Amino acid sequence: MGTKGSVACQSGTAGLHLALLACGVGPGDEVIVPALTFIAAINPVKYAGAEPVFMDCDDTLCMDMEKVDEYIRDHCSFEDGKLINNRTNAQIKAMLVVHVFGNMANMPGALELSQKYNLKLIEDATEALGTYYTEGALKGKFAGAIGDVGVYSFNGNKIITTGGGGMIVSNDDEILSQTKYLSTQAKDDPVYFIHNHIGYNYRMTNVQAAIGLAQLEQLETFIETKKANYFEYMNRGIALLPFQSRIRPNYWFYSHLSKSRDELIKDLGTADIQARPVWHLICNLPMYTNAERYKIEKAEWYYENIVNIPCSSNLSTDDVIQVAAKIIELEK
Repeated sequence: MGTKGSVACQSGTAGLHLALLACGVGPGDEVIVPALTFIAAINPVKYAGAEPVFMDCDDTLCMDMEKVDEYIRDHCSFEDGKLINNRTNAQIKAMLVVHVFGNMANMPGALELSQKYNLKLIEDATEALGTYYTEGALKGKFAGAIGDVGVYSFNGNKIITTGGGGMIVSNDDEILSQTKYLSTQAKDDPVYFIHNHIGYNYRMTNVQAAIGLAQLEQLETFIETKKANYFEYMNRGIALLPFQSRIRPNYWFYSHLSKSRDELIKDLGTADIQARPVWHLICNLPMYTNAERYKIEKAEWYYENIVNIPCSSNLSTDDVIQVAAKIIELEK
């Protein structure tokens, strides 16, 4: 990833928890987060004792930085290097950006806001391993390696897998040191078992690491397969959400817009083709209905219209042709 260092951990979720703690997020603080994401990106904010502030998405499905900017200008105060939520009087310590489905969030915008308002910038790149900028000021920079700290996942459904496991990357020596320390039970003296802080058993196992090394060798091959299948769907007449033009994405997920989302998913299932909607918006789940949110509009629309279709790297061209033909048949 081109970063100064990395710390292996038990999962992407564990990595996000450690990243938040290492960035100083704790009880009473707030974190700006996306409404459209998997819940594992948001729960660690609560693990740290903090509260999420939910933001809308743009047409990449990633956090809308223009709305974040608008929210901060209209609803927050910046005093003595601290961004304060005017409604709750809580300090907003960090912004957690998710690179959804292998796309790249607006990182120039995120960097500008984080620097302007002294926010720690945490990247959830669990779906975007291998995605990088191909032009602009961030050319060559990988998703996850741009902010203060980035996190990857090696869960079974990711582009490479160790069956579980995750990785934290950063150019900040203190963040690297703190996440390593906290992930290994916060041992201050491993001989005499002295622990001065609450630590966690968030280590990656040796077996997972061995599998991961072999998988990492195949990453570019998997990306090429996913890219080929993505364009095969497109060539067969299946409209898929585009990826940013300024990046090389990893083509992790394929999102198709449908006016009859539930019917299409059901009919594909009857044909033994698995399809799924995008995640239920986190701010609408019972645990988060009282959390602050700001102009959640596009995320609601995408939630109601996206159907994610088969995209695994083990799909053959014949599989893609079969799925595409069935979708076209059902949508006539």
